[in-house]
Amino acid sequence: MLEHTSYAILPSEEGGTEEQVHEVGAVESVKWNGKVVEGTLTEGTFFLYLLNDQILRFSVHPFEKVSADSTLAVVEDEPVKDADFSESDAEFFLTYKNLQVTIKKKRLSITAQRNGKTAFQISGVSFNKDKKVFGTFEKDAKTPVYGLGEKSGFLNKNGEKITNWNTDVFTPHNKDTVELYQSIPFALIHDPGETTTGVFLDNSHRTGFDMQTFKDRVRISAEGGPLNTYIILGEDIKDTIRGYTTITGTTPLPPQWSLGYHQSRYSYRSEDEVREVAAAFEKYEIPLDCIYLDIHYMNDYRVFTFDKDRFPNADNLIKELNERGIDVVPIVDPGVKKDVEYPVYREGVSEKFFSTYIDGSIYCGAVWPGISAFPDFFQSRVQKWWGHLHGFYTEKGVRGIWNDMNEPSVFNESKTMDLDVMHNQDGKLISHREGHNLYGLYMSKATFEGLKELIPNTRPFSLTRAGYAGVQRYSAVWTGDNRSHWEHLEMSLPMIMNLGMSGVAFSGADVGGFASDCTPELLVRWTQVGAFLPYFRNHSVQDSIYQEPWAFNEETMRIVKKFIQLRYQFIPYLYTLFHEAEKSGVPVVRPLIMEYPEDKEAIDISDQFLLGRDVMVAPMLRPGQTHRSVYFPEGTWFDWWSGEEIDGDKYHLVYADLETIPVFVKAGTVLPVGDEVRNTKEQQRVRLIAFSNGDRDMRGQLYEDDHVTYNYQKGEYVLTDVVLSSYGEMKTNKQGDFESNLVVSDIKIIGK
Repeated sequence: MLEHTSYAILPSEEGGTEEQVHEVGAVESVKWNGKVVEGTLTEGTFFLYLLNDQILRFSVHPFEKVSADSTLAVVEDEPVKDADFSESDAEFFLTYKNLQVTIKKKRLSITAQRNGKTAFQISGVSFNKDKKVFGTFEKDAKTPVYGLGEKSGFLNKNGEKITNWNTDVFTPHNKDTVELYQSIPFALIHDPGETTTGVFLDNSHRTGFDMQTFKDRVRISAEGGPLNTYIILGEDIKDTIRGYTTITGTTPLPPQWSLGYHQSRYSYRSEDEVREVAAAFEKYEIPLDCIYLDIHYMNDYRVFTFDKDRFPNADNLIKELNERGIDVVPIVDPGVKKDVEYPVYREGVSEKFFSTYIDGSIYCGAVWPGISAFPDFFQSRVQKWWGHLHGFYTEKGVRGIWNDMNEPSVFNESKTMDLDVMHNQDGKLISHREGHNLYGLYMSKATFEGLKELIPNTRPFSLTRAGYAGVQRYSAVWTGDNRSHWEHLEMSLPMIMNLGMSGVAFSGADVGGFASDCTPELLVRWTQVGAFLPYFRNHSVQDSIYQEPWAFNEETMRIVKKFIQLRYQFIPYLYTLFHEAEKSGVPVVRPLIMEYPEDKEAIDISDQFLLGRDVMVAPMLRPGQTHRSVYFPEGTWFDWWSGEEIDGDKYHLVYADLETIPVFVKAGTVLPVGDEVRNTKEQQRVRLIAFSNGDRDMRGQLYEDDHVTYNYQKGEYVLTDVVLSSYGEMKTNKQGDFESNLVVSDIKIIGK
């Protein structure tokens, strides 16, 4: 424990020897095959090609022939066929439409221009003796940086050093806790009013983005492998995210029940306790869509089992809850207990499904079940095996799975597997040093695809703690082991916004905080925030005080209930935003700078967010706080609660008592709002609330389908565009073939 004392800051020699790096040097030779530029360097090899007129890919490997392989993150990567290649004495040129890329011969550098304007320039590629590779690109010192996945601290990451290594972190997260559960090496460099550039370093080793060491440059790095980089040259932040999710995929439309309110604890330890929780929601008439089962439901923490003493009739329990409209989501960890009497372990050993050392011996490490083996999810056959095992749950009526401990977390000094464990990518062997950040992504793939096979034509719900770029294709993400600290409530907002700008549209934080003890006021304020975030779950650790809606007192329960009910009123709007996210890659929750990309006032706003384009939320983030400053972007806004009209392009001091969270809607918006229901399985009536835009039209959208199946992909949906004139005439335009059961009960115009 010495690292937690002053021993951790022993005197050091200030100004020690700088890290020695070596340049890859000049371009020695080049070959153009009509699609790809390939070449040799003084040290190593490279290639470069264009995916379209906005995206280029280049890869440099100082130590061996560079490969065109990409990680599982990438789903679309095809060079354009009609780019033009030319050269001069000093440079090579690759041109497609309005994009021109220049490669200098004397010392490798790459410049990308759009419409004759320089949008990106990598000025150097280097390496060190430990085979760490570096790339340096130009950036104005004040230009903000966003994205980079799940990171602590504020929204704008400029001036920071970010590293990516999936890590199980239970100690309190703070600004210095850089490495958390997700590794998404994608940065958005946004110069308001100028350019937005996305840099995706598709390398699964530990990677780094250094925006601190050099004032006018960013240095990216990887502790092994090539500098394999995609550059997206967007018109603005939204356009750049669309480009990134073209490469890595979008968030699929989730089942609507996964957007409702979810209740969890580590753990509800028996069938009786689960029934008591469900009964309390019904008694107090609080909406509920899902209850989670944490690790105590298992037989000594063996996955794919139920404890026969605590959960003797799990089938009946799940069936009973399903009949009441409540889904059950059990936790499934990757560690398989080393027990020769345990069928999952025996089959994994006999079929060679577990991760091994290079000599073939199985790697084992300690986790909840004790000494355990870990599936080698990198093999397709292991993914199928693991996915099929989930039939144990689906045959009981389960439609969602929660993956945890999949960094992978191991109870040892390194917190993970030995780095010389080998993984088999269907014939290609890689060490855990390279595969570590991918482990959670492959497990999410196995879980999601397994559930799709087991419950045909049913959208599964998958939740993961660990992942890599592209994880949005398979799982929702929660931000891990936060605490019942006001600072963690505040920090969750930029984390979720940056996850959204990193392709992950479906994310949230444990409402009330996971560890430590929640207070009534914190539970209220956190529930208010959770009601407007994509993923809405209350979860707490064993030995902490309970924090279910009724746990404190009647007043707290009444306010918490009010905001859980409000969540269900916003479900039609939220579901429509998830449809948009699947189609475009644009996230559900957005920072103000995304929708107002030229507004320099919005650059560093971390404590407000937009739900979609037109709903702005400005939470109360301190105990006892009833007033706060809120920035309103350009235009006219309306207070959701009072209907008061507010001028934009300025700050206002806003009041909100404990029963209120500041919420504002942009003038000209038509919001679809649902009535009160017990959960999403009930038919919901919808009313339209419009916010006056003077003498101009008001507009909105409503997406509908059957909420559960994939039939929407066959056209069985309806997307309704609503236009409401200033004098109340409504026009609609519908797309899709779904026969809607939705009832629009009334239309209300605010501000007129």
